Amino acid sequence: MIHKHFQLLLLGLIFFVTVQAGLNAQNSNSATTYLTQTELLYLDSTLTPLTDYARERCRLDIYYPENKTDFATVVWFHGGGITGGNKFIPEGLKEQGIAVVAVNYRLSPQVKAPVYIEDAAAAIAWTMKHIGEYGGDPEAVFVSGHSAGGYLASMVAMDTTYLEKHDLNANDLAGIISYSGHAVTHFTIRQERGLGWEDVVVDEYAPLSHIRKNLPPLVLILGDRNLEIYGRYEEVAYLWRMMQLIKHPFTRIYELDGYSHGAMAVPAHHILLNNLREILEMKK
Repeated sequence: MIHKHFQLLLLGLIFFVTVQAGLNAQNSNSATTYLTQTELLYLDSTLTPLTDYARERCRLDIYYPENKTDFATVVWFHGGGITGGNKFIPEGLKEQGIAVVAVNYRLSPQVKAPVYIEDAAAAIAWTMKHIGEYGGDPEAVFVSGHSAGGYLASMVAMDTTYLEKHDLNANDLAGIISYSGHAVTHFTIRQERGLGWEDVVVDEYAPLSHIRKNLPPLVLILGDRNLEIYGRYEEVAYLWRMMQLIKHPFTRIYELDGYSHGAMAVPAHHILLNNLREILEMKK
């Protein structure tokens, strides 16, 4: 009988501790409030002429924890084939103790390569230079995006010349996390040259052309290879393989079985957050 009473007491204690831990976690999360500032112009007028179209499109929104400091930031580029789309804060990245900077950029055919890549670089540079004013850690800036956004994030981080124009070093980024972004030259750039979808090009506008051993951590996330946009998994898998061959210390690839190119972004947020936290732990 005593043994039975002890078991009941133990179960009651475990239940109390579990509930209390949940309440503490809930209170901790509720204690963190988030603010959003919208439509901030990120272009440096000394580097880029401020045309009407540039003033319209080169804007960003910043979502950040109000009562925290030294938090990490994800610069997020939307998809849309570089011909469409608009900035948004992904729901899966909200209330995670990090800031998210959502970026608009100029689109083709109103502009052509490399203008939209330069816009992406200007937005990343703005974040690296200004996130400290919001309480963030300038050494914990990650770049990410889906599809065309993943391509833009990869290009700016891998081709060091884009951030050099802003007196910044791409190696100072905390990491690159690409969702289904091109590894070869983007199909819209090929179309600007009068080429077709099947005319694969690997030139200065291909992330593959800029592999290097000292690249920041690189995380490549893709949908199911049989449901992805044609060839997307294979080209990115080749990028992953080349990074292994040059002995890059942190390149990972994930294939999300059962998810198409468009649907893979939502489950990919969990992978982004896990890798972001692991990378930050490694930096300590």
